[in-house]
Amino acid sequence: MVTMTSAPFEYMRPKTVAEASRLLSKYGGGAKLLAGGHSLVPLMKLRLASPQALIDLSGVGELKGINSSASGLSIGAMTTYHELESSVEVQRAAPLLADAASQVADAQVRNFGTIGGAVSHSDPSADLPAVVLALDAVMKTATQRAGRDIPVERFFKDFLTTALRQNEVLTRIEVPKLPANTGTSYIKQSNKASHYAVVGVAAVITLGADGVCERARVAITGAGPYAVRAKRTERMLVGKKLAPNVIRNAAKRAGAEISGSFNEDVHASAGYREAMTQVFAERAITAAVANAR
Repeated sequence: MVTMTSAPFEYMRPKTVAEASRLLSKYGGGAKLLAGGHSLVPLMKLRLASPQALIDLSGVGELKGINSSASGLSIGAMTTYHELESSVEVQRAAPLLADAASQVADAQVRNFGTIGGAVSHSDPSADLPAVVLALDAVMKTATQRAGRDIPVERFFKDFLTTALRQNEVLTRIEVPKLPANTGTSYIKQSNKASHYAVVGVAAVITLGADGVCERARVAITGAGPYAVRAKRTERMLVGKKLAPNVIRNAAKRAGAEISGSFNEDVHASAGYREAMTQVFAERAITAAVANAR
């Protein structure tokens, strides 16, 4: 029989990041941060996660809010999906983020789930890890005494694993301003029930005045144990005019960084995910190029 109730735990609702960090240190790895809970709570109900304590971040005001500047966006970790998709600042400066947030689950989840929870949990089927990778974001963290900036390239480590230290709290996600003539797209094959990505691809493409690709960032979620960039695909795009055959050939290498580690479950085989990674990479890059033009 499958257990559908969590093990007993303590519950705390700090008011500051420093207090949250202190509580993380107190429990020495036995506590989990609650930032929305749509991935963590189901794991707890199945007893796949049994933290001693839950530290609810909903009362920490400094983790909320979206700020826009000439250099880009600064997004509080407790910003909800709904706030991302409905924010005029996000729609203008990072439409990829607004678009992807609108594709997450349903309205109830989007009203409570947060960007910080999504990327910190590093669920292999979550949408936003691929999006922040494609946007070259910087993850800002803090403890009781200090803070640091983690380039997103070094943030996602493995299945449900990030570069966050035991007592660190993700505070903000910094998204740099996109260059001129840049188009973006996020396209996924979603699970019909949960809307998690079976395979999802985020693409950010910058074109020169002559139509040649100057910069490409392509990131994949759902296919492997954690979100990754398709660097071989990116290299095949830069320096070329992106005709359909060029995009198609580059997309064929989209799974190279996942090779041998494709997810396999009741929703899709490893071989199917590998094939769909190429299909959705081609679609996402093609749409981003169209938006850039």
